[in-house]
Amino acid sequence: MSTKQTRSPAAQIVEGVGGPDNIISLTHCATRLRFQLKDAAQADASVLDTVPGVMGTVPQAGDRYQVVIGGAVGGMYNDIISLPETRFLGDSSSARPKTDAEVKAEARAGGPRGRFGWLDSFFEYLSDSFRPLLGVLLGASLIIAFTAVLDAFGVVDFRADDKSATWVFVDAMWRSVFYFLPVMVAYNAARKLNIDPWVGAAVMAAVMTPEYILLKSTERFADTICTTNATLGTESCVANIAGIPLQLQDYGGQVFVPLMMVPLLFLVYRLFQRIIPSSVHMVFVPFFSFIIMIPVTAFLIGPLGIWLGSGLGTGLAWLNGNAPIVFAILIPLLYPFLVPLGLHWPLNALMLQNINTLGYDFIQGPMGAWNFACFGATAGVLILSIRHRDRVMRQTSTGALAAGLFGGISEPSLYGIHLRFKRIYPRMLVGCLVGGLIVGLLGGVNASTFVFTSLLTIPVFSPALVYIIAIAAAFFTAMLLIVFTDYMTPEQRAAAIAERDAAEAAERDDVPTADERELVGAGAPVAAGAAGAGAAAAAAGSHAAGSDRSAEGSVGAPTAGGAAASGRADGPTETIGAPLDGAVLSLDDVDDAVFSSRALGEGVGIEPDAHAGSVQVTAPVGGELMTVASTGHAYGIRTADGVEVLVHIGIDTVQMGGDGFDVRVAQGESVHAGDVLAVVDFDAVRRAGHPATTLMTVTNTASLGSVEPVVGSAARAGDAVIRVAK
Repeated sequence: MSTKQTRSPAAQIVEGVGGPDNIISLTHCATRLRFQLKDAAQADASVLDTVPGVMGTVPQAGDRYQVVIGGAVGGMYNDIISLPETRFLGDSSSARPKTDAEVKAEARAGGPRGRFGWLDSFFEYLSDSFRPLLGVLLGASLIIAFTAVLDAFGVVDFRADDKSATWVFVDAMWRSVFYFLPVMVAYNAARKLNIDPWVGAAVMAAVMTPEYILLKSTERFADTICTTNATLGTESCVANIAGIPLQLQDYGGQVFVPLMMVPLLFLVYRLFQRIIPSSVHMVFVPFFSFIIMIPVTAFLIGPLGIWLGSGLGTGLAWLNGNAPIVFAILIPLLYPFLVPLGLHWPLNALMLQNINTLGYDFIQGPMGAWNFACFGATAGVLILSIRHRDRVMRQTSTGALAAGLFGGISEPSLYGIHLRFKRIYPRMLVGCLVGGLIVGLLGGVNASTFVFTSLLTIPVFSPALVYIIAIAAAFFTAMLLIVFTDYMTPEQRAAAIAERDAAEAAERDDVPTADERELVGAGAPVAAGAAGAGAAAAAAGSHAAGSDRSAEGSVGAPTAGGAAASGRADGPTETIGAPLDGAVLSLDDVDDAVFSSRALGEGVGIEPDAHAGSVQVTAPVGGELMTVASTGHAYGIRTADGVEVLVHIGIDTVQMGGDGFDVRVAQGESVHAGDVLAVVDFDAVRRAGHPATTLMTVTNTASLGSVEPVVGSAARAGDAVIRVAK
């Protein structure tokens, strides 16, 4: 068993990003591991894509690198930071000293990253301030959804002020998240800027304590003045603190204030770190940070943040009230592009600000149209995967659809499916547009609180009927477009069907699966008789398809005449003839890593004459055609005495889709040595940009006594180019 197979997926990921010495930091969001690397060029996407559980990779600016895991990202993160070599990522007390190279890399990561590096850093700061809160926000939103469902059935009045103690306690279960959200955001923002996160949390918490709230008491403090806004029905209080007026605010649920406060705290914190001896940092840096930043937050940043947030929320509400169709169309059409970049998280601040300022939010309704268009596209993929017996895509789409419909999380659909097939996005955007138009034309949809848009949270939206119609239209539009027009190109679909047929044939014939063939490629021995010619041809097709993994497999069209007999007698296999005229090469000299590694057995390459046009490719031995690729580029033959031979015409020629290949045989036929397998137009092969080298291997080499290639000279079709001893 290879080393790769014995190592855990976590260890393989660390190796794939360049090893522990290449990692500066690691965080994660709902679906992605987020690495800050010393040198992103050391990350190998081809290695990472083979790791079990990895959906894909997303390189970013500034040596940042994302590895998409899906819903199991939390467990994978824990596995990585539990590794002995990467434990420093999760425990600052065990952090290893930084090398000079790491210090420089960290400085580069914190500085400008290209032309728009400042903008990149700004959005990353906003996103990372919210991203770790995904779990608690989702948990709280499900509690809200539960109470909203009970409200819809008349069990409890969700918005009443005189609820029983039981339901007040239930409210506390979810309000804890939203009321103390400023403290959580301050913690994350401070951590993002590499200062003590507890200092950031404590500064924000200071203006949310009972003592701060008590300052509003006009009975206790005669110089506290409170006024009521007759239009908005809100109360505004000003207290006298050491002769300075302090505008008192309710900071519960406010997120703009911590986002504005922490960057200033960063400057103060770093200043005192520089001027105070390191031996007393622990005491005096937080002390001076408190006595400066708490008053600055209370007197200046807090009121300013409330004012800016309220103004922005009011302005957006005006636009939504006067031109609701603008919001309803733009939001669902922008989200499919914001989510893959991680730029959707800052919009949460606007949603929360709307709820605090207006008592409702108008962004989440149109956002639901995008989410359900996304889930509808995934449902269409699931239907087609069932129809075409595509087990891998069926499993992927089932999990992604469940995460979406019941959790409101779109990343598993995006990274697991949609971004891999370019035909999905245009169809999904039509669903987004349809759902957004319905929301806009019917006057908009509001949410009474912050939730994730899933089936469980429908009762939170009002009017519920408009929301249901909009998300249903978005869902089914995207789903039906995918079902009726497919998410694969005709070439991809044909290749996927061929790969499926090859895999099913492999299971029926007890030959290696794709994973087992990968082990062969890694150097593992092949058990005697295990690697049949059919599997080898399927493997060759899968290999030639490149990153699309679109192998053409086992279905070939029979010809009218069948195989023409050559008159040769097919006795015990001692030699294998050349399938066409050309120079005989060692596999070491062919431009194909799989064949030159002998993963598909020992053999030869045959380079046809550079001026060869249409050439007959003949059977090198007599036997049964176990595999005939529908594209005509690969043939697997098993002789009567068990020698298994693969003929692969050209390199990467599966991508030609059969163009230039006139197949003369069919799978299951018996052929004699010298019978014509196909007539190949090598001029067409060269015009398509593919090498014309024809490869021939004995795929069950490991079960034979010896397989000796005869190379270094020109051969005519039928001349012995491989000697076999049983």
